[in-house]
Amino acid sequence: MASRGAASSARAAPPSSPAATPKSTTTTTTTTTTTTSDPVILRNALRYTISAREYALLHKYVISRSRVLRRRAPTVDSVTRMMEGDGGGRQDGKGKARAGEKQAKAKGKAGDKPKEAASAVVVDDYNARAIRHALRVFVATGAGMKAWEAVSARFMGSGKKEQGGTTKEQKPSALRLSLSLSSILLLYRLLFRFLTRLRVHLLDPSAAPFRVRNPRTAATLTSPYAPAVGASLAGLALGVYPSQQLRVSVAIYTMFRALEFGWNCAEENGMVWGWEKGVGGRPDKKRARPAWWGSWMLQPLAFGQLLHAVVFDRDCFPASYGDLIFKHSSAYLHPKPAEYPLSIKWPKTYEIVDSLAEMARLNWPSFISPTLFPGKDDVLPASLSAIAPLTSPAHPLITSLSCATLHPADPSCTTTFLTFWLRSFPPLTRFLLLAYSAMFLPKFKALYNAPVRTLRHILARALRMSTFVTGAIATSWSSICFFQAWLPRAWLPTQRFFLGGFVAGFWALVERRAGRPLFLYSARVSVDSLWKVGVKRRWWRAMRGGDVWVFVAALMLTGVVYERDARAVKEGTWRRGISWVRGEGWKDWSAEEEEEEEGRED
Repeated sequence: MASRGAASSARAAPPSSPAATPKSTTTTTTTTTTTTSDPVILRNALRYTISAREYALLHKYVISRSRVLRRRAPTVDSVTRMMEGDGGGRQDGKGKARAGEKQAKAKGKAGDKPKEAASAVVVDDYNARAIRHALRVFVATGAGMKAWEAVSARFMGSGKKEQGGTTKEQKPSALRLSLSLSSILLLYRLLFRFLTRLRVHLLDPSAAPFRVRNPRTAATLTSPYAPAVGASLAGLALGVYPSQQLRVSVAIYTMFRALEFGWNCAEENGMVWGWEKGVGGRPDKKRARPAWWGSWMLQPLAFGQLLHAVVFDRDCFPASYGDLIFKHSSAYLHPKPAEYPLSIKWPKTYEIVDSLAEMARLNWPSFISPTLFPGKDDVLPASLSAIAPLTSPAHPLITSLSCATLHPADPSCTTTFLTFWLRSFPPLTRFLLLAYSAMFLPKFKALYNAPVRTLRHILARALRMSTFVTGAIATSWSSICFFQAWLPRAWLPTQRFFLGGFVAGFWALVERRAGRPLFLYSARVSVDSLWKVGVKRRWWRAMRGGDVWVFVAALMLTGVVYERDARAVKEGTWRRGISWVRGEGWKDWSAEEEEEEEGRED
């Protein structure tokens, strides 16, 4: 204030000499710039990069240990004073009330020490905090993508150079992914706060004339779900990232989680199973969920679709998922024998699968053994010549062409099924035992307190999961031979693969208690594959940016469910994450409300 007054008086006073005027003006201008610009720049730089609490920790463990940094860096008290203001804390909706109550309680408890209480409560600007968090997401995502590119190039062989010496376009994608995620966070917070404040203003008695003139608009904007619905439009920033598989996977994953939250909300409010009637015919309590209901029910549909897609639409099937299955199917997909001549071509895995698809198109032709009829020319159709090395030495008792392809040395399908179990179950169980044991390392205290129970739990999980995986793969392959042996040749020739996968999915009953993450992953992969198959076969049209709108709808549903009943989000980490995205802090407000209710009851 003093510098601004001095500058104005200097401009108003007449100069005494021509030489003195520029000097005084220059001096005043320099002083004004120094006194006003430097603190503003420093304050904004600190506000948009670090909070007062974080600066205190940084000063305590890093800056205070260096004399040079300690001299040049501002003190903790000065930074705290610079970053204090009138618009801090959670200022939106429920957050404002909660924060206000807690600050009031803190002031009441610390009535004897008002100065300490005032210095402890650091007021942080909402916009500065939103920008700061968005910048951190940008930097963290970019660093994570760089690290992933380095690891994948080192251990998985991706990111190799092409013929021209240039690498694949990963750097622009990494930059655009960081920009997309940080923009989503920043826009979501700004829109959520703006719509929350707008709703508060419209609910004010002074806005009654507007509500009377525009009843529908007022009802929409004053709805408790309006901020969540409007802020979900920030999901359109996902379109900054190019239309690649990662963007589709993010949209599908977010939609699955949103549907899960919506289902939990409907179930908690008795919209699914209904209510049991009590005295007087009034609803007394919710009906319990049936014991057989669960996420395992997704597996028959998912496995049926995936098995059909891998045979007929492999370009719409995830290669990593197929490689994992084919790797553990050596009893049905036979590798090239060591003694086989190098001059003769042996069918590869995908050539065998393509031959099965061609058999289905030919209505599953019967097998004529070359050993019994060496002079026949039409033993094998011309379109199936790739599997001739497999079917030519096949057992003479085999009558089905699929059996001659999948187990040519053994005429019994049952024996091959049991052989598959003996080959696949033990190594898969050993692998899962090691994996689950590694997952229990952070829970070493449980192993120390109850070693027998923990080891039994690990062994039971490994056995159940191994039974599920082995049984599902074995049933998928054996069903091909079973259907050709027992069904008419022209009855559902191509749909049999879906039926075989559908039956294989019922092995999920074995792992229905702990296999939920794997079930949901298979369902997400199946939905992605089904959509691509539908676009390929023109069952529906692909909308440009459709995955972005799916992501927006998922954000909208998640926000509405969280606003209606936060307990529908079962995981505490997810509740804290949603609260953080909304700008309400990394806190589980539903748990705090439950604690407050319990305290009132006590």
